Amino acid sequence: MRPLWAAALALPGILPAAAVAQSVPDQGIFTLSYLDYRDWQPGADRMTVRSPSFYVLAPFAEKWTVQGSVVYDQMSGASPLWFNTLSGASGEGVHDYRTAGDVKVTRYYDRYAIGIGGAYSHERDYISRAASLDVRWWTADRNTTLAFGFGGSADYIHPTDRNLNDGNRETYDYLIGITQNLSPVDIVQSNVTYNDGRGYYSDPYKPLDTRPERRRILAWLTRYNHAFVEQNATLRLGYRFLNDSFGGTSNAFDIAWVQTLPQGWTLTPSYRYYTQGAADFYMNPPYPSGYVRGGYYSADTRLAAFGAMTFGLRADYDLTQGWSLYLSADYYRQDPSWRAFGEGSPGILTFSARWFAAGVNKTF
Repeated sequence: MRPLWAAALALPGILPAAAVAQSVPDQGIFTLSYLDYRDWQPGADRMTVRSPSFYVLAPFAEKWTVQGSVVYDQMSGASPLWFNTLSGASGEGVHDYRTAGDVKVTRYYDRYAIGIGGAYSHERDYISRAASLDVRWWTADRNTTLAFGFGGSADYIHPTDRNLNDGNRETYDYLIGITQNLSPVDIVQSNVTYNDGRGYYSDPYKPLDTRPERRRILAWLTRYNHAFVEQNATLRLGYRFLNDSFGGTSNAFDIAWVQTLPQGWTLTPSYRYYTQGAADFYMNPPYPSGYVRGGYYSADTRLAAFGAMTFGLRADYDLTQGWSLYLSADYYRQDPSWRAFGEGSPGILTFSARWFAAGVNKTF
């Protein structure tokens, strides 16, 4: 099954997150990266993930680009069964891997671009295939860019400890967005995405976990960047609102400061606050209170009400001949008492995670 930390390790989204280049890039780039992730709760380590990855973007034939990435994740540890009980408590633990890749081809025209993409992800108990189409159109002065996207994925869940009669799931994603240059130093982007999925959403490894077979998610993401010319820096702000048909609503606020320094260095400290409400069928401890045979039920704390903060720092260093390096460190802390706009779910231990990443880039 797609794990708790999937957001930290996922491939780039199958739909475009931004209206980016309005013409064919004049350079290609490749990136080699390595990520080391670990999470824990008081008195117990949980999951560890180590993940090398590769990304490349290359222009060709004057009007085309191709880009793609490959990632391999090695996972081990103990994932939660319900509330504060870990699957590794018996000593067996969890061991898994993920191999995934995606590719996208884009054709540029004078006032628009069309991209077609595909992705594949494979774990021992989970296979996903996806495809996408996106169109970006910009005004003659190139101050405004509109983005439209459609994506679909087919997932197959096959747990290692038993067979499912029907572990399939289909999901369709729709995107509409706008990017607007407000001034020479200000730019804003706003995207709305709608996700409609049907099929198996329950967690086969969690006892009694039973979820609806249709899930709809509406999300609104807005980003704003302002360049401080004299300081040689950029302020980045972001806000995301998400409404889930499972019953949860979430809000996320991001801020980052990109500071260019002498000798080829750039430092980017960042902060993110996240808050969510509980799913309608999430039940508070003790397990299995609230369970009714034939009804929806989950004790998965990812569906609980909580707040979370993430602190990050990234350092980039430019070398010669198009080479550059980066290092980043992030720390995440989740606590029910940090929830905004309501009370957090009771009886849940705090959850913490940290991840380090390093990479090398080369333009060509």
